[in-house]
Amino acid sequence: MPRRHIHVTGAAEAAPLRAALRELRTTLDVPADPAGPDAFPPEVLAEAQRTAKNPMLPADPYDATDLPFFTIDPPASTDLDQAMHLARRTGGGFRVHYAIADVAAFVAPGGALDAEAHRRVTTLYFPDEKVPLHPQMLSEGAASLLPDQTCPALLWRIDLDADGRAVATDVRRALVRSRAKLDYAGVQQRVDAGTAEEPLALLRDIGLLREEQERARGGISLNVPEQEIELRDGAYRLTYRTPLPADGWNAQISLLTGTVAADLMTAAGTGILRTLPAAPDGAVARLRRTARALRIDWPHHTSYADIVRGLDPAEPAHAAFLQECTTLLRGAGYTVFTGGDLPDPAIHAAVAAPYTHCTAPLRRLVDRYAGELCVAAVAGDEPPEWVMSALPDLPKKMAEGTRRQNTVERECVDIVEAALLKDRIGELFDAHVVDVKDREPTVGTVQLDSADLAVIARVEGGVDLPLGERIRVRLTQADPGAAKVLFAPA
Repeated sequence: MPRRHIHVTGAAEAAPLRAALRELRTTLDVPADPAGPDAFPPEVLAEAQRTAKNPMLPADPYDATDLPFFTIDPPASTDLDQAMHLARRTGGGFRVHYAIADVAAFVAPGGALDAEAHRRVTTLYFPDEKVPLHPQMLSEGAASLLPDQTCPALLWRIDLDADGRAVATDVRRALVRSRAKLDYAGVQQRVDAGTAEEPLALLRDIGLLREEQERARGGISLNVPEQEIELRDGAYRLTYRTPLPADGWNAQISLLTGTVAADLMTAAGTGILRTLPAAPDGAVARLRRTARALRIDWPHHTSYADIVRGLDPAEPAHAAFLQECTTLLRGAGYTVFTGGDLPDPAIHAAVAAPYTHCTAPLRRLVDRYAGELCVAAVAGDEPPEWVMSALPDLPKKMAEGTRRQNTVERECVDIVEAALLKDRIGELFDAHVVDVKDREPTVGTVQLDSADLAVIARVEGGVDLPLGERIRVRLTQADPGAAKVLFAPA
């Protein structure tokens, strides 16, 4: 599921921006220096040091270190939750081995680490740094699936038929060893050049098959561009990073695991699902208005899912529309069920199937619990008592953590855009009106017509805004420390 990411590159001297981000962390009661000695309480760090050296492993753990796993993440990432190995099955189809960091091997139920994780709920990503869910000696050290490091993991084995449909699933505790840390651009280059070895080359084949399965069941994946801000020649630039096909193929492996995990839990009668109701009446109609505003051709006989798949996120208008499409994902939440009494709805509308979060336990609290439920389901065991006792409160905690995460993302967007424009108050810009409030036609949203200004911001003034039209706007406020970006019709 998409998130609105923002990255700062080459902006170490961007003092106003970093000062505003520090102030935001203070306002949200987030450690000012996430890597500093005060980021975690002493008892949490002491427990992390102990378990990093002596993880809690089964008496005779399954050894899967012979499988040459690889990870795919942004180049600078070191909190690596997932590693994969892909192969063809004898007689046709594919076998996906997907290793997920076994956080439960390092976090004792009821301990200081566990309590702190329940307080933090998620890793928070700011443009200049992150505030981790777990101490970095675990999340970027002993528990991370770094190359050439033997790690405890929940090892998924998912068999697919020749069309990419899951036909068999297993998950167990194991020891794994990644061989390579890859990034999206490098993967794309190898696959396109035909130099990728089969386990990596199969990522494209399986990814494309899973995308077709997604299409067939009515699911949607949004390739939302990421905003990147950089300091170049003393000036800020804010641009979009367009997702590569490899981003989507990799995401399909995670989505596959989330759907088979949900199937295991529903079959066992106990679990926690990530659910999303269908979009409310009028939501798609509103997107049609935005499409017209951005000059995107959307024939009436074409479904929302098909129009989204035909968009090119490298096109600024398409990028803006994809960002607007994320409004259909509002209302997602976590739902617990026991005794086989499934919730209503039991599916995630964008996935178009039952789905759960289980592939990012280093960064998201709920995934540790979902993984434990799946291990128990496959073994035919009752879930651990510590899982069942925490399960009822997880949806509320995750909702609060998600709201905090969304606040961070929203406020960071405002801060970054204000930092970009703070010295340009009063200037005129060309822009397109991409949205107008139904009951306040003088208030809306504009997208600036500039490759170097990936800015979508509020506009308001004394005239009705022409939806879809190009207008001139004047920047009236932009202060990274106090005010959001605001334009007025010129």
